[in-house]
Amino acid sequence: MRLGVCYYPEHWPKQRWAIDAEQMAKLGISHVRLGEFAWARFEPEPGQYDWAWFDEAIEVLHAAGLKLILGTPTATPPKWLVDQDPSMLAVDAEGRTRGFGSRRHYCFSSASYRAECRRIVTAMAQRYGEHPAVVMWQTDNEYGCHDTVESYSQNARAAFRVWLKARYGDVTALNTAWGNVFWSMEYRSFDEVDPPVGTVTEPNPSHVVDYQRFCSDQVASFNAEQVEILRRLSPGREITHNFMGAFTAFDHHKVGADMDLATWDSYPLGFLDMSPFPDAMKQRYLRQGHPDFQAFHHDLYRGCSSRWGVMEQQPGPVNWAPNNPAPLDGMVRLWSLEAFAHGADLVSWFRWRQCPYAQEQMHAGLLRVDAEPAPAFAEAGQVARDLKQIAGALPQQAPVALLWSYDGQWIHHAQPQGEGLDLLRQTYETYTVLRRLGLDIDIVPPQADLDGYRLIILPGLPHLSETLMASLSASSAQIIALCRTGSKTQSFQIPANLAPGPMQALLALKVTRVESLREGIVEAVELHGEQRGVERWREAVETDLPVQARYRDGAPFWVRDGHLSYLAGWPQPELLGHIIATLALEAGMEIALTHEDVRLRTLGNLRFAFNYGPEPVSLAGMAPDGADFVLGSAELAPAGVAAWRL
Repeated sequence: MRLGVCYYPEHWPKQRWAIDAEQMAKLGISHVRLGEFAWARFEPEPGQYDWAWFDEAIEVLHAAGLKLILGTPTATPPKWLVDQDPSMLAVDAEGRTRGFGSRRHYCFSSASYRAECRRIVTAMAQRYGEHPAVVMWQTDNEYGCHDTVESYSQNARAAFRVWLKARYGDVTALNTAWGNVFWSMEYRSFDEVDPPVGTVTEPNPSHVVDYQRFCSDQVASFNAEQVEILRRLSPGREITHNFMGAFTAFDHHKVGADMDLATWDSYPLGFLDMSPFPDAMKQRYLRQGHPDFQAFHHDLYRGCSSRWGVMEQQPGPVNWAPNNPAPLDGMVRLWSLEAFAHGADLVSWFRWRQCPYAQEQMHAGLLRVDAEPAPAFAEAGQVARDLKQIAGALPQQAPVALLWSYDGQWIHHAQPQGEGLDLLRQTYETYTVLRRLGLDIDIVPPQADLDGYRLIILPGLPHLSETLMASLSASSAQIIALCRTGSKTQSFQIPANLAPGPMQALLALKVTRVESLREGIVEAVELHGEQRGVERWREAVETDLPVQARYRDGAPFWVRDGHLSYLAGWPQPELLGHIIATLALEAGMEIALTHEDVRLRTLGNLRFAFNYGPEPVSLAGMAPDGADFVLGSAELAPAGVAAWRL
């Protein structure tokens, strides 16, 4: 359980560095991230390096006992490099070049830019790779931020054709996989294939999904080039990359496979303001963030690597959302402790001191612009003291596996058949229902080992691989497949035997028709004599299996065969919660119905409770009578945290 902070010595006078380092160490911070935006200072002229200032900063931090996380500076190539090679720039879907003047101004498919990245990373690793203070490297910064995964440059066009040839071998195979006989879209060679932009109407969805897969693979290979250099020149150091929230444009599982720990950048208030959540929810959680958003990403990124952490934790108002409120007193502490409760071994705040200039001057830090403590400063110190009370509690496998696939998201997103119906939404809403039942969840990829889970949920995964089918066949867990599961092949076609495709080998039912429903339409389902609702999506199924719940017109909704269940519609939370609770109890799991604002999480022998609401809450019914509290008590204040021994 390590605490860190992001620091930019190039922004401050040298005489301040030692003061900052001493304050960090005294506060309880052990790790400092730096360097990820400093390429122009490292190499002010082509081939002419200036490391002296960075050498000095490193020694000052090292002398204070701080450990360093060095960022490779490839997210911010300097102006001279852009002028030297303008072909390195990305091009958007409208054909406009995305130029210099902010950050992330490069195309992942530019071979010349990749060569420059390998050069600067090599130079940096040769100089600092074995420095005793350097314990971790971060590759680049926030891959894909500002919509920069997809590029439509000439470099990307050429690389896409190479990727397609490697994938399909023969253009006839591509034409067959994409169904290009439709609308006379057949190609004679791979050299005729362009990126799927500029079409008169909707491009072929198979084309769209393959381009997304290509762009994702470009990110993974770009990252792998840096990882290879760092492992070779800086042995024994951890390597990470800082992912983002609600971002699905590349496969984080592939990138995470090259990492020692996956990290992500957690900004609860900015994410809430930019989200599609209802206005009433945004008002209630204005200064706290949605109760499940941070936890969802903690569990998501924990499934992307053997270890995980938070590289940037929001400490105050940010600058990039439409509206930027300040956190409720205590929320910076709550967010940080919640990450540790989900198994993080690093939480790092962004940033140490608020910068007085440029794009992020309104983004808060632990210190204000005038170097005086901001409100989060004291909360960071409290977190350091709290960790002493919970140290030694180790994460373990949760009882619930919620399957998530980036490729599945691209398939649903390319042609959702209804507004807002993507896999991320379906997965997230399922996660919130599980959390309200007090359950711990692992979010895992389809290729994960599913042994040991008691409840496995497939939230509409469109394509089911042979590996996944083998795991499901071997499992004795309760398995729930939600609507749209198995609805597409990997090449984005409807399965010949209809949905749920390969799952028909385990569950004898067939989806014969689907319909998406406009907002406000609710289809009634009768379960145990009570009426509950389905919205957004309804399916007609043919089956002779037992039906546990039916639509009001008698059509099957919940079909079950032993430990296998299928839901032929998008259930409202109350309906889904009832079904999950029923199956969880049958699987021997404990259910703890939580207050609407309270969320629970288990870490080793500790059980945590977090109050996201603006009012105090009693933990009666959620914590046992006479609980042995190590943090807080049975009365949770707003932004309150409690932890008791199991």
